[in-house]
Amino acid sequence: MTDFTPFTPDAAHAPDDRPKIQEPRLWSGDGWTARVIKNEDDDGWAVAMIKDGEPEPALVGPWTMGRDKKNPKPLDVNAFNTLVKTASEFVRRHEQQLHATLHQRITVTANASRVTVSLDIVPDEDHPHALLSAHDDAGERLAELRVAPSFRLNRASAVAWAESDFARPVAR
Repeated sequence: MTDFTPFTPDAAHAPDDRPKIQEPRLWSGDGWTARVIKNEDDDGWAVAMIKDGEPEPALVGPWTMGRDKKNPKPLDVNAFNTLVKTASEFVRRHEQQLHATLHQRITVTANASRVTVSLDIVPDEDHPHALLSAHDDAGERLAELRVAPSFRLNRASAVAWAESDFARPVAR
C-alpha cells in the first residue's frame, strides 16, 4: 500500500483539545485518526487507523468502494466509531500478548516446597536479557539471576532450577 502520509498532531494541541476532523477520507477524534488510502496492490481502498502520537498505523484494513465503484465510500461517524473500537481492541490484545511473552510465571513443587518461578525478558536493543527469579509462597525472593532472553521457562526447567538450589541453569 502506498499513499500513506502519517498524521502528526499539532504540538500545541493535546489529543483531547485538538479539533475533530471529519472529512470523507480523513477523520480524527477520540485519540485516533482514520485515513482512507489507495491500495496499490489492487484497485481497492484501505483504511489506516493511527493512534495519536504514533508514527505508524496500529491497524490497516480494506475499505468499501463507493457507489461509483471507483472511489472509496466516505467515512462517517458510525464507521469511525467502529474503526476506533476495532483498532483499540487490536492494540489492547497486542499489548496483552506482548506482556505475556515478556513476563512468564509458573508455580511448581520442588524439594517439598511450592515455588513461583518468573522469567521477565528485557528487550533492550544493545543488551537483551532476562531475569529468572524464584519466590516462596510468602512472596520472599529465593533467588534471582540474569539469563539469556532465549531461556525457555516451563515446568521441567522451573523444577530443575529449584531442585538444584537455584544454580545457574546450563545453556542448551
